[in-house]
Order: sequence, then C-alpha cells, then structure tokens
Amino acid sequence: MAYYFASDVHLGLAYNGADPRGRERRFVAWLDSIRADCEGLFLAGDIFDFWFEYERVAPKGFVRTLGKLAEFCDSGIPVHFFVGNHDLWVGDYFEKEIGMTVHTAPATFDLYGRTVFIAHGDGLGKTGDWKYALLRRVFHSRFLRRLFSAVLHPNVMMRFGHWWSSHNRHGRKEGVSHRFRGEEEPIVRFARVYIAEHPETAYLVCGHTHTPILHRLSDRSSVAILGEWIERPVYGRLGADGVLELIEYR
Repeated sequence: MAYYFASDVHLGLAYNGADPRGRERRFVAWLDSIRADCEGLFLAGDIFDFWFEYERVAPKGFVRTLGKLAEFCDSGIPVHFFVGNHDLWVGDYFEKEIGMTVHTAPATFDLYGRTVFIAHGDGLGKTGDWKYALLRRVFHSRFLRRLFSAVLHPNVMMRFGHWWSSHNRHGRKEGVSHRFRGEEEPIVRFARVYIAEHPETAYLVCGHTHTPILHRLSDRSSVAILGEWIERPVYGRLGADGVLELIEYR
C-alpha cells in the first residue's frame, strides 16, 4: 500500500499546442494505475487551471477526472483536495458531490509513522514581490468572490478566468517550470522555519513551482516539490517503509 501525491495538472489549460483533453486522459490513466494499492490520495493544488464555483453552478467539463475521483471516494479511498492559486474558488461541490475533503489551508498528517505537512505552496515564504502579494490577497477575498458571483454571469467569469490564466502563462519567459533556487526558494525558507518549530516533521510536500525536486533539509526532514503535468508528469509516492519518492509518469 502507498499514499500518492499530485499537483499542478492544470486541467483545461491549452499551452503551446498541447491537448488539454489528452492531459486529462493521461491523468485519469494514472489514477487507474494507482488505485489498486492507493491508501490515500493527496491533490496539492492547481489540479484545475481555473475553477470558479457558483452556489448552483459548477464549471463545465472534467467529467472523466471528477468521475474517477468519485470512484476513489465511493470505494473508501480518502481523497484530499488542497486549493491552489488557480482553483481556490471552490465551494461545497467537491465535498458534497464527489466526496473529497477540501483543504483551504496547509494540513499535517501522520502517514506510516511519518509526519507530513502538505500545502499547495503558494504564499509560503516571503518573495518580496508586493504586487503578487496584493493580487493574492484580492483573489482570496471572500467579499470579492460573493460580488463576482452576484454580478458576473458564469460564462463571463469562466472566459475571464481562462483568459487571465493563459495570458499569465504565456507571459512567462522561463516557460512552464520555475528555476529551483535551492536555499533561496521561498518554500525552502519557509520549511527551515517550520521544522525548527516542528522537528518531528519528515516531509513538507508542495506544488506550485512546477519543478520536481526532493530537497533535503536535515537527516530527518525534506521538502518535496511535486512538479507539473503540462509537459512532464511527476507524482509523489510514500511507501509503507516511510520513504517518499518522486516518479515521472510515462
């Protein structure tokens, strides 16, 4: 048996001619491949490239993914969904309809005797980018979410969301993945402070930067950044021996 981790699938994103439907089929095929020995599944944010849920309306599409995740939940496999910066505007659809547990903040789990901290990674550690910090605060505003829901038609909101995501993605010079900055990486700086206060933590599992790497902090603690599924699908697997590894899905 094992616990599995994935993030940054960005379902719905069309990037550099890539087929969004093909990415979804690949992700669903991976879910099928792990189901037999999956003791728990952790989705660490940005599974969807954009998600905005109204009280009575959920986004169109993703039926293969949502159906497969519902199968996991119905068969007794717990699925934990952590909101990312692209799919943070979730309501109660995932919990009521699919059966997933939704986390809007980092959470800690005891897995095979290992303390594992899980978060998307956005906002962990100071970046010094005040414009991004301000934008992040705006996106996390409950007032603005209620305002958008009341004023904007779902078609308008979804078109804007996908335009914003695509515009932001194509404006990046470094491409899909961020360059890992070692000890200067905000997530690593956060992890250093966190394990000083919680030395029992074995792994801090995050996504967000799209750069798969297992960075050792000490003899007993490591940061695992899961990577992305747009160009190079990488997932995490924590075996019963308590060892976490990052695996490229082919």
